[in-house]
Amino acid sequence: MNPTMRFDGIYTPVITPYDEGGAIDRDAFVSVIESLIAAGVHGIINGGSTGEYYAQTMDERLEMASLAKEVIAGRVPLLIGTVAIRLPDSLRLAEHAARIGADGLLVGTPPYALPTERENALNALAIERAAGLPVMLYNFPGRMGVNMGAEFLDRVARSRNFCAIKESSGDINRVHMIARDYPHIQLSCGMDDQALEFFAWGARSWVCGGSNFLPREHLALWRACAVEGDFDKGRLMHILEQGGKFVQCIKHGCTMAGLRGGHPRAPLRALNKDDIRALERVVEVLKRTIAEIEAEAPR
Repeated sequence: MNPTMRFDGIYTPVITPYDEGGAIDRDAFVSVIESLIAAGVHGIINGGSTGEYYAQTMDERLEMASLAKEVIAGRVPLLIGTVAIRLPDSLRLAEHAARIGADGLLVGTPPYALPTERENALNALAIERAAGLPVMLYNFPGRMGVNMGAEFLDRVARSRNFCAIKESSGDINRVHMIARDYPHIQLSCGMDDQALEFFAWGARSWVCGGSNFLPREHLALWRACAVEGDFDKGRLMHILEQGGKFVQCIKHGCTMAGLRGGHPRAPLRALNKDDIRALERVVEVLKRTIAEIEAEAPR
């Protein structure tokens, strides 16, 4: 196993709250991070898709990375997302992450470019070299356009810093392939409705947007499957699937939890009344179900 960093537990890709005018609500951002640490999450990722990095300027991304580091103050590991269309932007984010003392990077495919596996690997290796930090890869072909396939993984695995992958393809065969052929790359769940399968195939971490507002519930499900090995309880994970409007659901969920989730930035729009009612029903069922799981947990 790669000794550079061990990913174990719930890693929350933290939201970026905005006010009605679209400005970043820094106080609300701090409150969300404090609530996550108080709930017991194992790590925080700043600058991921859930954080709407794509709607931010580079200066905003650098500033929020620094603020996250300042607030966390070493209490849990911090990963900085580096996904950008331009390699110089990704390099700048990676260098900044190293400068502020972040614990690792989240490295994905540059969107829209559709690089070959070789090109994508060279891009990822350049980002890793810029920081010299442990890397969690981010495979999300639904947003990036291409998969991180075997040729890509073979190339990047030559560096010991590539020690985990957040797999968000939705293709369960890739979970099997990574677990079987790349045991030195830690498998992290990036698809909530497949979490049970990930844990059954040896994943020890879960990058889950919903933990922004339901951290204790996600921790309970993670403990049931990854710690206790109770996959009967884990079958309840299917109710976590949010469908579309993912960021909007997460932000409204934070508001429901008493935090200031704020509005998404354009082009996204806040949930309508029907969406809110549907989300409230999902949250109600989830909370009730997880309460039952915790009541049955061994003392």
